[in-house]
Amino acid sequence: MKSVVSLAVLFLLAAAARAADIPRPAHTYSIVACDKATGQLGVAVQSHWFSVGSQVPWVEAGVGAVATQSFIEPSYGPLGLDLMRAGKSAAEALAGLITADKDQAVRQVAMVDARGRAVAHTGASCIAEAGQYVGDGYSCQANMMLKATVWKAMAQAYESAKGELADRLMAALEAAEGEGGDIRGRQAAALIVVKGRSSGAWWKDRIYDLRVEDHAAPVPELKRLLRIAKAYNRMNAGDEAMTAGKTADALREYSAGMDIYADNPEMIFWPAVTMASTGKVEESLPLFKRTFALDPHWALLLQRLPKAGQFPADPALMKKILELAPKK
Repeated sequence: MKSVVSLAVLFLLAAAARAADIPRPAHTYSIVACDKATGQLGVAVQSHWFSVGSQVPWVEAGVGAVATQSFIEPSYGPLGLDLMRAGKSAAEALAGLITADKDQAVRQVAMVDARGRAVAHTGASCIAEAGQYVGDGYSCQANMMLKATVWKAMAQAYESAKGELADRLMAALEAAEGEGGDIRGRQAAALIVVKGRSSGAWWKDRIYDLRVEDHAAPVPELKRLLRIAKAYNRMNAGDEAMTAGKTADALREYSAGMDIYADNPEMIFWPAVTMASTGKVEESLPLFKRTFALDPHWALLLQRLPKAGQFPADPALMKKILELAPKK
């Protein structure tokens, strides 16, 4: 029988943590959301505060998502997830933690549980412009904004955006910037998206875990990283398909990754390796040529693969491919 941490114990832990900590300012805007179709949970955030992604977002597959900001209390993240994991709704978890917090007036916190029930709290002493918008399966919240239109604009962008959850979270951040965002400017951003169901290994459940710690334009940079992460996710899916002996599926995934991030030689090299290893030699040659032109070191790497069991030990095949490498 699983042990369930009681509310009373969690509240005592939260109170002890708050008594020991000095509130840290992480004035910012963020969105927490649950995609009810896929079950995916996510948080996206931007702030004029270094490494905001290390403090504000907390997410666990099959449990919920939390954003804790303003004069930040990090314990809202793990304790909120503990309560939701124990069966409490997002509203129950947040209400309990707020009740135990003598500094709740300076907190801004949002939670969404795995059933898509969202809730938010904006303390009366949060620095204006501050507010929240709770919608179906998500909550947008912001404080110290240039304008009071930020959180509503985020909500509208999230609801109207297409694509997977990560794309819609990014749309919300972009909308906040479109309204002027943080009155101080911009510095850091982060995005975390997890699967809808826990595997029991949190590192396997993270679909995206991206941070921009310090950047002149963190939201565009985060969007760039998301594009790259999508490409690598497709490459990883290709590797899994190859391991399972599903060559056609692997090639499809590799090709998708290559299309997303075509200027990265790694995205070209491994599909070429897979093609050549599975008899599609002629199809692989243009890809090898492109890879070697970008960086001749990939030709050296290819020669090391047969010993590791990652490429056929076929001298004639190796010679044919290496002829495409630039001559010194």
